[in-house]
Amino acid sequence: MTAPDHLLLHFTANGAYGEGGNELLVLERGEGCHVFDSNGRRYVDGLSSLFCAQIGYGYGEEMAAAAAAQLTTLPFNTNWGTAHPPALELAAALVERAPEGIEAAFFTSGGSESVEAAWKLARQYHLANGEPQRTKAIARDIAYHGVTLGALSFTGVPRFKEPFGRPAIETRHVANTNPFRAELEGEELTRSLLAELERAILEEGPETVAIVIAEPIQNAGGCLVPPPGYWPGLREICDRHGILLVADEVISGCGRLGEWFGVARYGGRPDLITIAKGLTSAYAPMGAVLAGSRVVEAMRRPGVTLLHGITFGGHPLAAAIALRNIEIFERDGVLENVRAREPYLRRRLEEELLPLPLVGDVRGDGFFFAAELTPDGGEGRFEPEQATRLVKRIVPPLLLEHGLIARADDRGDPVLQIAPSLVADEAVLEEIVVAMRDVLAAAGDEVGTIAGAAQGR
Repeated sequence: MTAPDHLLLHFTANGAYGEGGNELLVLERGEGCHVFDSNGRRYVDGLSSLFCAQIGYGYGEEMAAAAAAQLTTLPFNTNWGTAHPPALELAAALVERAPEGIEAAFFTSGGSESVEAAWKLARQYHLANGEPQRTKAIARDIAYHGVTLGALSFTGVPRFKEPFGRPAIETRHVANTNPFRAELEGEELTRSLLAELERAILEEGPETVAIVIAEPIQNAGGCLVPPPGYWPGLREICDRHGILLVADEVISGCGRLGEWFGVARYGGRPDLITIAKGLTSAYAPMGAVLAGSRVVEAMRRPGVTLLHGITFGGHPLAAAIALRNIEIFERDGVLENVRAREPYLRRRLEEELLPLPLVGDVRGDGFFFAAELTPDGGEGRFEPEQATRLVKRIVPPLLLEHGLIARADDRGDPVLQIAPSLVADEAVLEEIVVAMRDVLAAAGDEVGTIAGAAQGR
């Protein structure tokens, strides 16, 4: 198909398709960890369909059975002053698997809604405690937290925000945890990052800050892993200043890092956790905010009304599918698969990618890795227009040519990201790594050719 005549594509230059333009990739079928387009071509899904398809595409019949059972029992009911068994069961199942101190779940339809809901819960918590002046947030540079206007306030990517005017929530951004090119590393980097956060809080006025929000492992910028002690340090600072700590786990949650909640891997104890994407392994749209005991207690005080609601939040169909997803995870050892195969994936990525002239760094955890692309294979940087050309024009057609779905991104320095389905075996992981190597080798050749031509002029 050359153009989606009646469909506006998300985060896409829609005018790039059509007569004389790009060919539109139309995916029709999934099988295991692979997808097939409308021309019958097979691709390995190295991105889990944007970090969502945790268990791949082989559980359709089982999910359909769960959906059919729910649709023929109770197709819909809200969680507005009523409830239904799948929502009650799912909330209990999530709390059981959550970090210590989490007591309740509020359901949404997706990631941005979860981040918005977390902010509203935080504001109501502070209001209930007689602190209405806590209206500010602190987030991190380059971090992406969603596109609805509240979530967009926290997002640290200026070009996503500027077209939409003044942010709905006053937000201060501090440094992220990218160790590549950093002068410090390990615990010294941790101390520096936490000291910057402390300064930001003091400059804003500790009594005005409602939340600190961070992803356990930051997506935008390329799988930015926290240094040792970073998450316990966030907890200590937030406790000292009466601030709620929010872990945005829309990507890192639900198994991506080999844990139900990625923050557990790094010793974090947040007050609020946002999840979506992998909650149902994308067999239905759903998200949630998990709330800690302090927040839940404030919402349950006599006379307090939770002033937020979403019509389809906790939809019975989605909740039934999420429950089946949890069942599959535990029956088929999905978390165990990630933990067992992570060392292999890390080793093969480092072996195949680090020697390439285009790759400066390989980083990540679990089934979530990125290669940072540099002009010299070291710590050099592309000019902005070069980075854009690399990730928008050079790498995407090479990915399709080599049968790999991955993400070329330039929200920070350019990276190529992978997030395999959590059921992938070593054969699938090897297929992803080899295709990634071949793509970046070819991209490096093209970058070198372009650079040579420019110097020749």
